[in-house]
Amino acid sequence: MGQKKEHSNLIKEHLKKRGITQTWLAKELGMSFSITNAYVCNRKQPNFAIIFKVADLLGVSPKELVE
Repeated sequence: MGQKKEHSNLIKEHLKKRGITQTWLAKELGMSFSITNAYVCNRKQPNFAIIFKVADLLGVSPKELVE
Protein backbone atom coordinates (compact mmCIF):
# COMPACT_ATOMS: atom_id res chain seq x y z
CA MET A 1 0.00 0.00 0.00
CA GLY A 2 1.15 3.53 -0.73
CA GLN A 3 2.14 5.84 2.07
CA LYS A 4 0.00 8.92 2.63
CA LYS A 5 2.10 12.03 2.03
CA GLU A 6 2.04 14.55 4.84
CA HIS A 7 1.59 18.14 3.78
CA SER A 8 2.82 21.05 5.78
CA ASN A 9 2.77 24.79 5.40
CA LEU A 10 5.31 27.53 5.92
CA ILE A 11 3.04 30.10 7.56
CA LYS A 12 5.12 30.17 10.75
CA GLU A 13 8.33 30.94 8.87
CA HIS A 14 6.71 33.80 6.95
CA LEU A 15 5.16 35.27 10.10
CA LYS A 16 8.54 35.16 11.83
CA LYS A 17 10.31 36.76 8.83
CA ARG A 18 7.89 39.67 8.88
CA GLY A 19 7.60 40.05 12.66
CA ILE A 20 3.86 39.34 12.55
CA THR A 21 2.09 37.66 15.45
CA GLN A 22 -0.36 34.80 15.31
CA THR A 23 -2.80 37.01 17.23
CA TRP A 24 -2.72 39.60 14.44
CA LEU A 25 -3.17 36.89 11.80
CA ALA A 26 -6.11 35.36 13.68
CA LYS A 27 -7.80 38.77 13.91
CA GLU A 28 -7.24 39.51 10.21
CA LEU A 29 -8.59 36.09 9.23
CA GLY A 30 -11.58 36.47 11.55
CA MET A 31 -10.70 33.18 13.24
CA SER A 32 -9.99 32.11 16.76
CA PHE A 33 -6.40 32.10 17.95
CA SER A 34 -6.57 28.35 18.59
CA ILE A 35 -7.53 27.51 14.99
CA THR A 36 -4.92 29.91 13.62
CA ASN A 37 -2.30 28.41 15.93
CA ALA A 38 -3.21 24.91 14.71
CA TYR A 39 -2.56 26.08 11.13
CA VAL A 40 0.69 27.86 12.05
CA CYS A 41 2.00 24.84 13.99
CA ASN A 42 0.92 22.36 11.29
CA ARG A 43 -1.46 20.45 13.56
CA LYS A 44 -4.22 21.21 11.07
CA GLN A 45 -3.93 22.21 7.42
CA PRO A 46 -5.86 25.21 6.08
CA ASN A 47 -7.99 24.87 2.97
CA PHE A 48 -7.06 26.68 -0.25
CA ALA A 49 -9.23 29.70 0.54
CA ILE A 50 -7.37 30.23 3.83
CA ILE A 51 -3.98 29.72 2.17
CA PHE A 52 -4.86 32.39 -0.42
CA LYS A 53 -6.06 34.81 2.26
CA VAL A 54 -2.95 34.27 4.41
CA ALA A 55 -0.74 34.74 1.34
CA ASP A 56 -2.50 38.01 0.54
CA LEU A 57 -2.11 39.25 4.13
CA LEU A 58 1.59 38.34 4.17
CA GLY A 59 2.32 39.66 0.68
CA VAL A 60 3.54 36.33 -0.70
CA SER A 61 2.27 33.92 -3.31
CA PRO A 62 0.18 30.98 -2.06
CA LYS A 63 2.84 28.68 -3.53
CA GLU A 64 5.36 30.08 -1.02
CA LEU A 65 3.20 28.88 1.88
CA VAL A 66 2.99 25.20 0.97
CA GLU A 67 5.53 22.46 0.54
